[in-house]
Amino acid sequence: MAGQCLSLQLLLLAFTAAIGLDAHSWTTTATPQNVNISLEEGNRTFYIHALYSVIAENCWRFFVHQMGNVSKVHWCEWRAISRPYSELRRCLEEWADNLSYGFPNALADNYTVFSHRMYFLNCTEEYPLLMDPPENVLLPLIITPICLIPFLVTLVVLKSKDGEMQS
Repeated sequence: MAGQCLSLQLLLLAFTAAIGLDAHSWTTTATPQNVNISLEEGNRTFYIHALYSVIAENCWRFFVHQMGNVSKVHWCEWRAISRPYSELRRCLEEWADNLSYGFPNALADNYTVFSHRMYFLNCTEEYPLLMDPPENVLLPLIITPICLIPFLVTLVVLKSKDGEMQS
């Protein structure tokens, strides 16, 4: 993990240096307490997106490496996959926050959805209790409370009109 963090920091440093080579599109004002980089909005957005894309790819590779240590039989057991899955999400979220890229974002969602398709697609077949109920069961469970609310409101209004004030 420390090696990955170091490589990501080196990548960030290299990317910052690459931005520095494009001196005509930005200016810097550096002070010991505060470093202020002002980029044109379009270039800044492009650089941040490109940097986050590279970092997200590294987060994904680390996730794939960790999932390689989990036997395929255990892919549907939360105990076995919680650490790699949580690390992927933490990595994507932390770097998005560090870069002010916003989380959740489309790129992070794509990696998350891809992880589900690649590793966890068959989990509902093995664990049918986690599936949605059939439509003939689900619809009455949704419609019953909706229909009951107007009836109960009407009942309360009628009862309050009929009764006298009690002290």
